Amino acid sequence: MKNCDCSKANKSIECTVTQCRYHCDTQPYCALEKIMVGTHEANPTMEQCTDCMSFEKKI
Repeated sequence: MKNCDCSKANKSIECTVTQCRYHCDTQPYCALEKIMVGTHEANPTMEQCTDCMSFEKKI
């Protein structure tokens, strides 16, 4: 699979995770149409407890 070509940056999903294959390299946006947000905690109480479940490591 290729990394994101970012021809369609989704301005509704801001992202600064440059290690993700869906991050638009030249803009602070995600190229996906939608993302899944989840948690790694049983009872999340802070933003650090949440994760982007759509993350895929950039090749």
